[in-house]
Amino acid sequence: MLSILSVVLPIFALTFAGWLTRRFGVFGPQSTTELNRFVVYLALPALLFDIVASARPADLWQPGFVAVFALTTFCFFALTVTVSRMKGAAIGNATIHGLNAAYSNVAFLGFPLLLATLGPASRTLTLIATINTVCALFATSIVLLEFGNQTGGRPSVVVARVLQALFRNPLVLAPSLGALVMVSGIGIAAPLDTFLKLLGSAASPCALVCLGMFLAEPRKVEPGDTGRTTLLVALKLFAYPALMLVMARWVIPLEKPLRDAAVLLAALPTGTGPFMLAELHRREGALTARVILVSTVLSVATVTLLLAALR
Repeated sequence: MLSILSVVLPIFALTFAGWLTRRFGVFGPQSTTELNRFVVYLALPALLFDIVASARPADLWQPGFVAVFALTTFCFFALTVTVSRMKGAAIGNATIHGLNAAYSNVAFLGFPLLLATLGPASRTLTLIATINTVCALFATSIVLLEFGNQTGGRPSVVVARVLQALFRNPLVLAPSLGALVMVSGIGIAAPLDTFLKLLGSAASPCALVCLGMFLAEPRKVEPGDTGRTTLLVALKLFAYPALMLVMARWVIPLEKPLRDAAVLLAALPTGTGPFMLAELHRREGALTARVILVSTVLSVATVTLLLAALR
């Protein structure tokens, strides 16, 4: 247990450092936004591009892992959205609930955590999970949110907005361009490779500090949020990884390293993507912020226990 904590705690300590510095005013109100821009528009795209461009097609060909992670994620997302709709939630609110339950923080926490616990081979699996979550699940959610925002609008307008949002997302563009380089076989020139590695190495620590700063921002608490927060956190930290384990062990059996990676990625707390969409569309922003905060704090214990169980 102590060896696991020695791996996990430094990662979450970076998040706590970001929380402390923002809470005590070391950084100003705009610092979270600006650091997040650095991560989203420079550091993380550089990391994703470098990983994909440097990989071999055979490394990314993990059909079993892709099937397990994608099917579990989308089934759990769809189930949460459906139940929320049955309870009277609008389609936009239900979509945010589904994201809170099925959108793991794979981009910010996944890379450093799995690299530290499962080794360099896990980077490809984390990349697959990131593409599934940041690209596919995000795109699906945008479609549902735009559909919910339309009042008799034309379907072509919804499609145009979705495509515009996707093509302007650097976390979509970077791995796509990296894939072109990988398939072409032209490789990466040494100076560019050094540049990408220097910039990409800043992604994880800056993202973790940024996450802490984001969590420290004051948020308005709405009545009745406690019960819904508890439910969504329980779905994210327990029900979702449990379903992933069932899928990876009995439905589409995976080898232990792949199974462990899938379950660990599913067990990560809710990422910041749902909050960005919630704020943009003015739907469940306060609830989403609380789910991110509570799930992130609790995941220090739940992820540590899960790592101990997987050993």
